[in-house]
Amino acid sequence: MHFREMEAGQPGPESGRFGQAIAAARRQGQPPSGIWHLFAANPEAARPLCDWAHAVLRGPSPLSPGFRELVAAFTSRRNRCLF
Repeated sequence: MHFREMEAGQPGPESGRFGQAIAAARRQGQPPSGIWHLFAANPEAARPLCDWAHAVLRGPSPLSPGFRELVAAFTSRRNRCLF
Protein backbone atom coordinates (compact mmCIF):
# COMPACT_ATOMS: atom_id res chain seq x y z
CA MET A 1 0.00 0.00 0.00
CA HIS A 2 1.29 3.44 -0.87
CA PHE A 3 1.42 6.24 1.69
CA ARG A 4 -1.18 8.36 -0.17
CA GLU A 5 -3.61 5.46 -0.05
CA MET A 6 -3.02 5.11 3.69
CA GLU A 7 -3.63 8.84 4.22
CA ALA A 8 -6.82 8.82 2.15
CA GLY A 9 -8.31 5.67 3.68
CA GLN A 10 -10.35 5.41 6.80
CA PRO A 11 -8.55 3.35 9.45
CA GLY A 12 -10.43 0.26 10.55
CA PRO A 13 -10.92 -1.01 14.09
CA GLU A 14 -7.79 -3.16 13.77
CA SER A 15 -5.66 0.00 13.57
CA GLY A 16 -6.02 0.55 17.33
CA ARG A 17 -5.24 3.78 19.11
CA PHE A 18 -3.56 5.35 16.08
CA GLY A 19 -6.63 4.77 13.96
CA GLN A 20 -8.70 6.34 16.73
CA ALA A 21 -6.33 9.33 16.84
CA ILE A 22 -6.62 9.77 13.06
CA ALA A 23 -10.42 9.62 13.22
CA ALA A 24 -10.54 12.09 16.15
CA ALA A 25 -8.26 14.56 14.36
CA ARG A 26 -10.39 14.38 11.22
CA ARG A 27 -13.59 14.91 13.22
CA GLN A 28 -12.02 18.06 14.67
CA GLY A 29 -11.00 19.26 11.20
CA GLN A 30 -7.30 18.81 11.99
CA PRO A 31 -4.79 17.03 9.77
CA PRO A 32 -3.56 13.86 11.45
CA SER A 33 0.16 13.36 11.91
CA GLY A 34 1.63 11.47 8.97
CA ILE A 35 3.35 8.86 11.10
CA TRP A 36 0.01 7.87 12.64
CA HIS A 37 -0.96 6.38 9.26
CA LEU A 38 2.11 4.17 9.27
CA PHE A 39 1.44 3.10 12.85
CA ALA A 40 -2.24 2.42 12.08
CA ALA A 41 -1.33 0.31 9.05
CA ASN A 42 0.73 -2.07 11.21
CA PRO A 43 0.42 -1.37 14.95
CA GLU A 44 2.54 -4.37 15.93
CA ALA A 45 5.46 -3.25 13.77
CA ALA A 46 5.14 0.26 15.26
CA ARG A 47 5.44 -0.99 18.85
CA PRO A 48 9.29 -0.86 19.05
CA LEU A 49 9.32 2.76 17.86
CA CYS A 50 6.59 3.69 20.35
CA ASP A 51 8.51 1.97 23.14
CA TRP A 52 11.69 3.80 22.16
CA ALA A 53 9.95 7.19 22.10
CA HIS A 54 8.39 6.49 25.49
CA ALA A 55 11.79 5.58 26.95
CA VAL A 56 13.38 8.74 25.52
CA LEU A 57 10.61 11.08 26.64
CA ARG A 58 9.71 9.43 29.95
CA GLY A 59 12.73 7.39 31.06
CA PRO A 60 15.41 8.43 33.56
CA SER A 61 17.08 11.71 32.61
CA PRO A 62 18.36 14.91 34.22
CA LEU A 63 15.77 16.69 32.02
CA SER A 64 12.12 16.65 33.05
CA PRO A 65 9.62 14.84 30.78
CA GLY A 66 7.91 18.17 30.12
CA PHE A 67 11.14 19.77 28.96
CA ARG A 68 11.89 16.80 26.70
CA GLU A 69 8.39 17.12 25.19
CA LEU A 70 9.04 20.82 24.64
CA VAL A 71 12.32 20.07 22.83
CA ALA A 72 10.55 17.48 20.66
CA ALA A 73 7.71 19.90 19.83
CA PHE A 74 10.14 22.72 19.04
CA THR A 75 12.22 20.46 16.81
CA SER A 76 9.12 19.18 15.03
CA ARG A 77 7.92 22.73 14.43
CA ARG A 78 11.31 23.74 13.01
CA ASN A 79 11.08 20.73 10.69
CA ARG A 80 7.49 21.71 9.74
CA CYS A 81 6.27 18.43 11.17
CA LEU A 82 3.17 18.01 13.33
CA PHE A 83 3.99 16.76 16.80
